[in-house]
Amino acid sequence: MQKPGHTALVDGLDLKDHVAIITGAAGGIGMAIARLFHQAGTKLVLADYDEPGVSGLASELDKTRTRVIPVAYDATNPSDADALVEQCISRFGQIDHLVPAAGIFEDQPIEKMTDEQWRRTMSVNLDGVFYVCRRAIPFIRPGGSIVTISSGAAHSGSPGHVHYSASKGGVLAFTKSLAKELAPKIRVNTVSPGTIDTPMVDEYMKKHGPDWISRTPAGRIGTVLEVANAVVFLCSGASSYTFGQAIHVNGGSYMGG
Repeated sequence: MQKPGHTALVDGLDLKDHVAIITGAAGGIGMAIARLFHQAGTKLVLADYDEPGVSGLASELDKTRTRVIPVAYDATNPSDADALVEQCISRFGQIDHLVPAAGIFEDQPIEKMTDEQWRRTMSVNLDGVFYVCRRAIPFIRPGGSIVTISSGAAHSGSPGHVHYSASKGGVLAFTKSLAKELAPKIRVNTVSPGTIDTPMVDEYMKKHGPDWISRTPAGRIGTVLEVANAVVFLCSGASSYTFGQAIHVNGGSYMGG
């Protein structure tokens, strides 16, 4: 019997020979998204600041590098977004799906937060989404999709993380506006994860884990595959009438419309 959160929804998804760009692909959530797309037959351009990590993932998925290519990538650098899109078009000739999943999360109360911490979080989590979307959109084929990664913190707030919450709130508003602007040619949606079992939240869970789990209806932390399932669903034809929506993957820790 499969453990909760460890079942991949791949069968029947119409993603064979599509082309997807994923940023933050060496992170916990980005890596799970990449693996699930690969299982669905998608060609991938995997981008991350962690060049060894993303190269290792590409080799794991496709030793010949015929269907998966890694790209060293700084989400805060607009020229890296230009180069990323250029490499995708040069190699595969098209873009069908874009998942800007690069992000950072730091635990810091506002009275101790520096200007540099605020600016870096905004630059990676929000500016980086704009940079790659702006450059990829002209090349996304009709019927394609963009799926951003917001957060439960964008909907309910998160004490000690005002910079993160604000950046993800920006991603949420960006997604809704972009969905209206690009419809019906390109569908744009977001996934808002709650606390997911990744290295990024290790320190937070050490401090707050038991209390957080006690207040979560699911009674456990989420898995990266549960987030990836939502992302791949939103890129598939199974979600063809879904525009500008936030899919909550949070075990019930936030229940909003």
